[in-house]
Amino acid sequence: MRSPLRRRGRRRSRGRRFADAVWVVALFVVLTLAAAWLERYAGEEISGPVRVVDGDSLVSGARRFRLKGIDAPEISQQCERGGAAYPCGREAAAHLRDLARGDVACVSEGRDRYGRTLVRCRAGGVDLNQAMVRSGHAVAYGDYRVAEAEARAEKRGLWAGTFAQPAEWRAGRAEPERWSLVDLAIEQAGALWLALKSWVSGGREVG
Repeated sequence: MRSPLRRRGRRRSRGRRFADAVWVVALFVVLTLAAAWLERYAGEEISGPVRVVDGDSLVSGARRFRLKGIDAPEISQQCERGGAAYPCGREAAAHLRDLARGDVACVSEGRDRYGRTLVRCRAGGVDLNQAMVRSGHAVAYGDYRVAEAEARAEKRGLWAGTFAQPAEWRAGRAEPERWSLVDLAIEQAGALWLALKSWVSGGREVG
């Protein structure tokens, strides 16, 4: 006669296998949807004139873009230099406006949770993302750590005085667009997807 405990153990084992199968299917669906999302939004080439919103945000027509891997002071943010306050947010926007004159060429690397396309851009042969950090008008946010170290060592821009990190400044004022580790993960997903596509294609152009 079979023991009730043995029967319950077998039922539990079957239930566990079924649950594992459900998890595998769910994971496959999530990965498929994520791949489709990244395929749609990563790798797009965008070019033309843009309007600067702040030190890391651009607009072209109805589309909104944010420079990937950097974080600039908010437009109303104040910083300190030489014992006096100054509008570092407006200064950052003005610097990006000078860099982004004429046509700008960008490559997308996904979208953030606010619907903005994440981009790396160039204008006049200059990498805008890197230039903003290297000049001290933005801080590194996942990328451009070497450029930030140079700006800090040379006391350029923000590093010439004292300032609150843009993310901390937003958090202290309950700004609606508060960034977190979730945003940083989203930022890096697009770059990883493009790198994977390049690796799979053997370094060839992929479309």
